[in-house]
Amino acid sequence: MINIDLEYKINKKINNNKFIDYVPNGLQVEGKREVKNIITGVTACQELIDKAVQNNADAIIVHHGYFWKNEYPCITGIKYQRLQKLLLHNINLYAWHLPLDMHSELGNNIQLAKKLNIINVNLLGKFAMQGELLTPCHGILYKKYIKKILSCFNIWHFYENAPKIIKKIAWCTGKGQEFIKLAIQKNLDAYISGEASEETIHVAKEGKINFYAAGHHATERIGIQALGNWLISKYNLNVNFIDIPNPI
Repeated sequence: MINIDLEYKINKKINNNKFIDYVPNGLQVEGKREVKNIITGVTACQELIDKAVQNNADAIIVHHGYFWKNEYPCITGIKYQRLQKLLLHNINLYAWHLPLDMHSELGNNIQLAKKLNIINVNLLGKFAMQGELLTPCHGILYKKYIKKILSCFNIWHFYENAPKIIKKIAWCTGKGQEFIKLAIQKNLDAYISGEASEETIHVAKEGKINFYAAGHHATERIGIQALGNWLISKYNLNVNFIDIPNPI
């Protein structure tokens, strides 16, 4: 497939223009014209690029790419080393951020719901989601279940003053801890995110809600894998997901 055609097809699938994002989505670094062998991953770190070179990849597709708003714009240091290797080996780099979080089929949030047996899914605000557990579960047992299903390095569970049994739940993958306040307003039993801020624990305690911080990386592996599987089934491309371990 031609590199710009690949960008167009993914943009069309995930409604790329739906969100005003913090980063450019789509083809970020242009490489060879013909794309046959694709590596996917969560973040375009140096280790993932090195793995792509080892696997003779024509393209890398990630959730976290480059050129974020307000970052230092000059091509020096780590940014230079990463870009140099991509350009030297003529590898295309694609990234999709918010569109891949929020897509109704491939997105991190909907994929998390499927993984964790959450039904009756609806939006909660603009970026979070809410639903119900297929089978209500004790909060401590649910922590173990999340850790197992997402293969988390670690998972934090704060439950002081919270309901022991969880049925109504909300979540936002990655850095979505701020939306816990929406879950409290809806009187839900639990909230899941990737990260936690210092204030999140106080908010959870005072809001009487179970809060799970399962890891930014662990909660956002699933969308990029779903996108890769879609490319395989739809276009018969050679796509391989490489997980670069990250405890955060």
